Amino acid sequence: MAKQLDLPTRAFGAEPPVPDRAVLADWIAEHRGRLADLITYRLDQSLAPQLPAGIGTPCAGGRFYADRIRECIEGIAENRATGELHADTPDIIEDAAAIVVQKKDAWCAMPAPHALGIQDAYYGDADEWNDAICGIYRTLMRAMRDTGVFGHVLICEQANDPELIALAGQKVFFFSPGPDRETLADILEHQQQAAITQGRLETLFDLMNEYTVRKIFLLDPDDSAIRLARTHFDPDQIVGAGYCTDECDAYWKGVVERSVYVR
Repeated sequence: MAKQLDLPTRAFGAEPPVPDRAVLADWIAEHRGRLADLITYRLDQSLAPQLPAGIGTPCAGGRFYADRIRECIEGIAENRATGELHADTPDIIEDAAAIVVQKKDAWCAMPAPHALGIQDAYYGDADEWNDAICGIYRTLMRAMRDTGVFGHVLICEQANDPELIALAGQKVFFFSPGPDRETLADILEHQQQAAITQGRLETLFDLMNEYTVRKIFLLDPDDSAIRLARTHFDPDQIVGAGYCTDECDAYWKGVVERSVYVR
């Protein structure tokens, strides 16, 4: 008799809307005594709906977290590097502590370094600039992990090889929401896991002739996507995944509900 089984689930962050001023003011008042601003509000709201939905590996943050990263980098002005970069970690440590209060061992998503759009007007050398900005990221991410965040998702539209070489690892996952073939190939060059939509599965299958893929995170899964993924992967290699850019309460519940297969 056929049996329905659950796939594990994972989040890659969210983009909660900017609230009305009154809502934000009330929230800040409720959290007086600790860092409380628009960024911390959105950080809180990015994670909160994932927990009652039952997401197995939740993840706070999203592209919006770029503002906090910029605030924590000394040596930039008007999004230009005008001096030697240094990391200023207190605010990001407070953010990490707030994440851990909600969910121990949650991940945190943020834009990859190049996605910040910071222009180098100081180093004058691509390798030195990459070393500097990736060094900042390593410091910030380490500070968050030391506070209890498990790992980081770096969101990118296109892959950046120097960043992948410098940062990809067991606790740093590069995530492109809609990668083209070249971006997907570049990511697979450095990590043997990929987040993928159903529409990109055939491209992934083709790239598996060149790259080892040990696990896929199937974005916005449904029955047809899972069945297609299972033509090339065992169920224990497939994770139902999401990245919310809309109404997140229903979204995360839907990810969990649809992350099932029949055996």
